Amino acid sequence: MHLYELIRYTLRVRTPAQALPRLRATLQEAGEGVRLMGCWVSEIGPQNTVAVLRGFRDSQARQAERERVLLALDAFGIGEFVMDQQIDDYSLFPFLEPLAPGAHGPFYELREYNLVPSGLVPTLAGWRKAVGPRTAATYSPVYAAFYATSGRLPRYLHIWPYASLEQRLEVRTRAVQDGVWPPENSAPQLREMHSVVYLPAEFSPLR
Repeated sequence: MHLYELIRYTLRVRTPAQALPRLRATLQEAGEGVRLMGCWVSEIGPQNTVAVLRGFRDSQARQAERERVLLALDAFGIGEFVMDQQIDDYSLFPFLEPLAPGAHGPFYELREYNLVPSGLVPTLAGWRKAVGPRTAATYSPVYAAFYATSGRLPRYLHIWPYASLEQRLEVRTRAVQDGVWPPENSAPQLREMHSVVYLPAEFSPLR
């Protein structure tokens, strides 16, 4: 599975707790070839944000599900709470395999970087070389990394689970000090960097 989408909902203040049970039920209505990978609620960053990551068997399954969502009156059952909704398509970095479902968090940091027009190829090359050392047992795993295929391009998304915010700070600081991260030649490719820390919904396969 290498095709994914990230749905981000901005909900009315103090409504995520009401919305999540409905979202859990309606996500089960997706068609064949659609898999829920993770569902999270923002903890640090823009508040009242819910992120849903789904994977697809192939492009036909993704398009069929997109059409279902667009043509439904309220595909996710939370329309009354939604102030903004964004759906972006991604492809998995070709040399990475996502972590299996399970308890890897509970803190998940979703980092999204906008790149210069020619920035994707050198970014992939840098990641290919550096991600092995960065995700060694002495540091911490990455869930996966993806490059966007819709919306503002080029850009990429990487998702990092941490047991605590203290672990996040310690590992990131030490990886930089040890020279294993960030990937070489990464800074010249970057235009903007955005990061949000999420906690998993009760039903999220990634916890």
